Amino acid sequence: MTDARDDAPVDPDVRCLSTRVAYENPWMTLTEDEVEHRDGSRATFAVVRTRDFALVIPFDGERYTLVEQFRYTVGRRLWEFPQGSVREPSGLSPQQVGEIELAEEAGLAAASWTHLGRLHAGYGRSSTAFDVFLAEGLSAVPTRREPTEQDMRTGTFTLAEIWDLVHGRLVTDSHTVAALALLDQDRQRSPSHPEG
Repeated sequence: MTDARDDAPVDPDVRCLSTRVAYENPWMTLTEDEVEHRDGSRATFAVVRTRDFALVIPFDGERYTLVEQFRYTVGRRLWEFPQGSVREPSGLSPQQVGEIELAEEAGLAAASWTHLGRLHAGYGRSSTAFDVFLAEGLSAVPTRREPTEQDMRTGTFTLAEIWDLVHGRLVTDSHTVAALALLDQDRQRSPSHPEG
């Protein structure tokens, strides 16, 4: 059986020979990595490096909060769970990042936080990872949206309604759909938890 633990000893199948920064801005760095495979063949990987982020599933006991905004890269308004990273201050825990994003985007604070898991955001092209939290015991706080989020709005939905949005292609964010899978696993482990 293959050892799939995160802490399993790593004997890399691909070795990095050199890294060159191809592009950089305050939010991301694009590197070109020259690598060597076990058989000695070489290749170039383009790797997007961004800050890890937090995704928050806000639940009021009956309904879940999503945010909707225009996503320039796909040219559409779409729904998703609140999520993001924080440039300043540095050194925050994933939950602290989640607390900031929940307030900033959804205008909510939570009394209870459950860590559902940590996933990679697209390891075919990026090293970025994200932590998923279930936030409960919600209360309203002022939003602090960034200029790029000025068109954002919030809505509350049952799980069935969220899945309808997924099937209707109004939720296409892979992070949100992955978070729904983690939420489903959490619900199966705690059958007494309300479905929403």
